[in-house]
Amino acid sequence: MTLMSRDVALKAALLAWLTGVWVLLWGNVSAANILGGLAVGTFVMTVLALPRVPVEGRVHPLSVVRLIGVLVWYAAVSSVQVAWAAIRPGPSPVNAVLRYPVQIKSDLVLTFMVDALNMVPGTMVLDIDREDRVLYIHVLDVAKPDAVEQFRTIVRAYETAFISAFERDPEWHPATEIESMADTDVDSVADTVDDISTDYSDKSGDESSSARRSDRKEDRS
Repeated sequence: MTLMSRDVALKAALLAWLTGVWVLLWGNVSAANILGGLAVGTFVMTVLALPRVPVEGRVHPLSVVRLIGVLVWYAAVSSVQVAWAAIRPGPSPVNAVLRYPVQIKSDLVLTFMVDALNMVPGTMVLDIDREDRVLYIHVLDVAKPDAVEQFRTIVRAYETAFISAFERDPEWHPATEIESMADTDVDSVADTVDDISTDYSDKSGDESSSARRSDRKEDRS
């Protein structure tokens, strides 16, 4: 599949999804609702379009199935642990913020992993160091000596599953085209800022303002 056909397929899928959401909101499948959903979806995709996110790597269906299994298993285990921490006798659970460096290269896949971690009961990603690829994660009930290592095992399993499903090293490549476009946009914005600053620092304006101030002083005298 070429890059253009892939882009068209993604846009068609997004338009179909937005149309389906619109029809579900109205609660009635009719020609008017479908046409209205197509119109609203087209408006959202053109006028309210978000910046493009580079898609790097390749999707492996079997690894995606394994990833879903990992997410479901650890979510169930964490649910039981949080429930027991809430009802067990004794002092309140000890919380902590743990630092975990990740090997995921793509921002899109990293976002998927962060969302998956936020769905784990008792876990919340508080901050992401995008440059150094480090996650700062709030964890519930880390009083036991092996609790921190158990949590790191869970995050490591998540990371391994996401890399296997979406960005294996032999297949991953950076989106150079999108990055170059972004650099061009930054350069154009910088040039625009320079032009604006030049306009506002016009010397003739400064000379005229100083002349007006001197005229006022002469009138007062």
